[in-house]
Amino acid sequence: MNSPAPHVRVIASPQSWVEGEAIRQLEAASRLPGMRSAVGLPDLHPGKGAPVGAAFASEGLFYPFLVGNDIGCGMGLWELELSTRKAKPERWAARLDLEGPWEGDTDAMLASLGVKPCGFEASLGTVGGGNHFAEVQRVDTVHDAKAFNALELDTGRLLLLVHSGSRGLGEAILRAHVDRHGTGGLTEDTDEAKRYLTRHDHAVAWARANRATIATRMMQGLGATGRRVLDVCHNSVTPKDFDGHTCWLHRKGAAPSDQGPVVIPGSRGSLSYLVLPLGDGAAHAHSLAHGAGRKWTRTSARERMRERFTPEALTRTSFKSHVVCEDRDLLFEEAPPAYKAIDRVVGDLVDAGLIRVVATLAPVLTYKTRARRE
Repeated sequence: MNSPAPHVRVIASPQSWVEGEAIRQLEAASRLPGMRSAVGLPDLHPGKGAPVGAAFASEGLFYPFLVGNDIGCGMGLWELELSTRKAKPERWAARLDLEGPWEGDTDAMLASLGVKPCGFEASLGTVGGGNHFAEVQRVDTVHDAKAFNALELDTGRLLLLVHSGSRGLGEAILRAHVDRHGTGGLTEDTDEAKRYLTRHDHAVAWARANRATIATRMMQGLGATGRRVLDVCHNSVTPKDFDGHTCWLHRKGAAPSDQGPVVIPGSRGSLSYLVLPLGDGAAHAHSLAHGAGRKWTRTSARERMRERFTPEALTRTSFKSHVVCEDRDLLFEEAPPAYKAIDRVVGDLVDAGLIRVVATLAPVLTYKTRARRE
């Protein structure tokens, strides 16, 4: 008996530009054995072998390479016990430093969150490279007061958004799989599948602990305390019911739509959106865009931005917010023009009936790295 043709969908309006290579990668993944659904979100863009900003559902087996090397990467949002009026971004930008091992008790931190050590604890509480960040934000506009109040948020308080993952742990897990299987899948209920899932679940929990430790370090630097509002994972594979069939839901740079409110950030020079998922989720693989999505490759961004800006100019944004990034290449690679317009990405999700905007959040200070590339 032939398997049913996979459902392939790209959620993007005609006004949204999606690179052809990203579509090609999405369609290629949809043809993998056992694949039932492949969904590209409005932030869809090419990745290493598989697109980012996508979700996939397979039956009978799953594919670790579709999760990628940063297993557990995601975003956490904290409300700070700190008034917006007391923001000191210039002073904070001068003194915040999250490089190097955290000086706190990593074992105690992990134990408090029910996570076992993994051997990568020297990286616990560090942001990492690429598009990862820790950003102090203020509430810009409340669009849904009821949903905003349900989260017990205060418009007068600052927020902290942390985007990071499992650091070297996820990389080691994927490399071990690829060395043995390449891009091949794992059949469910086999010993190898169970071993991968055990390590995967540990990495997801460790990544959540990493975000909590980053938040702790940031709050220590700001002289504030706070409470976690939400934490969601963007890179994972989990069992999920699809029309009465248990499938494996892979998310590669995709926010969950089945775990309550999420934040969809733009670039460091644009608003972030706190949104509430709508609908049953099956048609879009229970997933949403996880950010703006890259418009330019890193090489292209470096070349274009060097022609237009000095590094110093990129440490301030149109919101008058400050950017801490002492790696010049990364400063150019992550410049706001390198990303798609976040309002268009969010608008596509609204038009598709997938979300309702709760509030917009504006950057005050974005921390990326103190490390300088030699």
